[in-house]
Amino acid sequence: MQNKYIHPILVFMLLLLPAIVCGQAIQVGAENKGEYFPLIKGKRVAVMSNHTGMVGDEHLVDMLRREGFHLTAIFSPEHGFRGDAEAGEHISDSVDKKTGIAVYSLYGSKNAKPDKQKMLLFDVLIVDIQDVGLRFYTYYITMMQLMDACAEHHKPMILLDRPNPNGYVDGPLLDMKHKSGVGWLPIPVVHGMTLGELALMINGEKWLPEGRVCALTVVKCQNYTRSSLYRLPVPPSPNLPNMKSIYLYPSICLFEGTQVSLGRGTPFPFQVYGHPAMRDCTFSFTPQSLPAATNPPLLGKLCHGVDLRSLSDKEIINNGFDLSCIIDAYQRMNGKPFFTSFFEKLVGVDYVRTMIVEGKTAEEIKTVWQSDVEKFKEQRRPYLLYE
Repeated sequence: MQNKYIHPILVFMLLLLPAIVCGQAIQVGAENKGEYFPLIKGKRVAVMSNHTGMVGDEHLVDMLRREGFHLTAIFSPEHGFRGDAEAGEHISDSVDKKTGIAVYSLYGSKNAKPDKQKMLLFDVLIVDIQDVGLRFYTYYITMMQLMDACAEHHKPMILLDRPNPNGYVDGPLLDMKHKSGVGWLPIPVVHGMTLGELALMINGEKWLPEGRVCALTVVKCQNYTRSSLYRLPVPPSPNLPNMKSIYLYPSICLFEGTQVSLGRGTPFPFQVYGHPAMRDCTFSFTPQSLPAATNPPLLGKLCHGVDLRSLSDKEIINNGFDLSCIIDAYQRMNGKPFFTSFFEKLVGVDYVRTMIVEGKTAEEIKTVWQSDVEKFKEQRRPYLLYE
């Protein structure tokens, strides 16, 4: 008879390790050195990355320097090259203290797309960054701007792919009238693609300005499939400290477009929600000034709300892009001001707010975008790299 129980130590080991497919650990693109080292040999190399660009226990930039490659520039996204800046914080150009290489910020400045002078600094650009598969997570926008700059200035880009921890597809497609710095493409909230696949789709769908196409090479992950449950070895940004927050992020981020706190300024951001006026709650928290959130919403105010940390990862993933928390908070606020204008930028369409106010359920609202999700799945099919 097959034993239906799993030893607790085995469970603990599985939770600590990245996903394993057919007995082999997943290898990120940066580890497949034989595929991209020949492409950068003897060339001036720029890197777009941040603290997630690790190759084992060494950062990509440090590894390339150790291997003798000529690095001339680093481009950094939101949260900066070392990943310690707050969401939306202006980041200035700087010099990386460890390597002495110039770091050019592509977020929170007028230079989101590198100018001609910066493009003259290198022959080939490497992009290596851990994304979480969301339309409002800004790393892909920085990647797309770099793709456009490379296309304009005839520079090749090598993208070292990494797994997507939110591998499903769900949520409304962006209505392009709501295009903003947190939504750039007509894709669902959760697109289910790796950055490499999304970059191929950007080229294939001619989404760059004036139909430009970037000379792109994607170095694939190994031993990775679309069903792999990949646990990130490094938190992708300061307020996504663990896998629970990453799995909840697609749905809980919508609170950024409301008066309700999602836990910034606490040890558990994106894992709770609350407000001083919320009714019938047994959980409470008080946002404080922390390094990752120095001035969080509702700073110093006692918030009554809901703690989501007891939800299992499986339940969160199965729920997909879930409006039930937003609807619950809206009802608990009992008519007090709730939405802000930022809500539509995040959710990407007008009808979600309208239907919530009308009292529709999360399931009723989800049916509205289902046909768009199915069309998108077909549209993206030619660009998928993994089974």
